[in-house]
Order: sequence, then structure tokens, then C-alpha cells
Amino acid sequence: MIGAVVLAAGAATRFGSPKQRLLLEEVVERVRASGIEDMVVVAGAFELETSEPVVLCPDWELGPGASLRCGLAALPDGTEAAIIVLADGPDLAPAAIQRVVEAWRAHGDDVLAASYGGERSHPVLLASAAWDSVPDEGARALAPLLVPCDDLGPPGDVDYPDDLPERLRD
Repeated sequence: MIGAVVLAAGAATRFGSPKQRLLLEEVVERVRASGIEDMVVVAGAFELETSEPVVLCPDWELGPGASLRCGLAALPDGTEAAIIVLADGPDLAPAAIQRVVEAWRAHGDDVLAASYGGERSHPVLLASAAWDSVPDEGARALAPLLVPCDDLGPPGDVDYPDDLPERLRD
């Protein structure tokens, strides 16, 4: 069984407002389109409403690893691996999630990450054996098997209002 954790706990200081509220449902829809059924959204700085269960992480300010650990702990017992995505990646391709899961099934590595142009990005897959090794700086500190997803396009990274895709602007 594979679950998903959507990280949406940050303060969005560079954006200037709760960007998660603009982006979250689109990211959730893309995860759902990949076939992943068990999903949790991790909130911290802001209250969030979404169609999926929301887990409040009281330690979110410790870093993305703290938020990730909260999300992993909230997945159902028996979850073998978790797909990790960021709430500020609205262009995430459902096929990238499927490709990373397929690579995990084929190779069995504990940490995998999609790559675009040779650069590590999202989604990331963590097998349950790696969950206890997540440091406060998050999964970025763990060395992954890279899964090329160049043909699918990167998931995006909305840090500033100008980074919003046109379709999401008012």
C-alpha cells in the first residue's frame, strides 16, 4: 500500500499570503489522478481546508522534516511507502508519481526522487524503512535514486506571486 503526504505547513513568507490556499486543491487532484488513494495534507502555519484529511503539525517551524514526520505518522498502518509532494507544485504530473512508484517497485530503493534535467525534484518516494531517518531539514537530506521525468515537465515551485501559473491568477 502506498500513501501520499502533501506538505503545506510553511508560512509562505516570500509569497506574502497563504499560497497553500490557492494551490492545494490542484495538487491534491493531481495526486488523486495518479491512483494514490490514501493521502494526508500537513498544515502548520495556516488552517487549511481540502477534500483530504488535514494533519496539524505543531512542530512545523522546526523544518520540513518535522512536517513530513507528522504526515508519515498519520498514514494508515501497513503503508509500505509514501509519495511526498509539495503544495506549491501545481504543475505536478500524475504520471511522475506513477513513474517513481514503478521505479520503487522495480528497484526497491528506500528513497527515490523525480528528476528534471538531471536535477532532483518532486515527487519523492520514501519506503517505510526510511521514515525514521527523516531529519528536520527533510527528505532533501536523504540520497535518492533519481527517476528521470524530463518528458513530463517539472512540478513547479511557487515562491512568489509572479510564480503562479496564469490559470491560477485572479
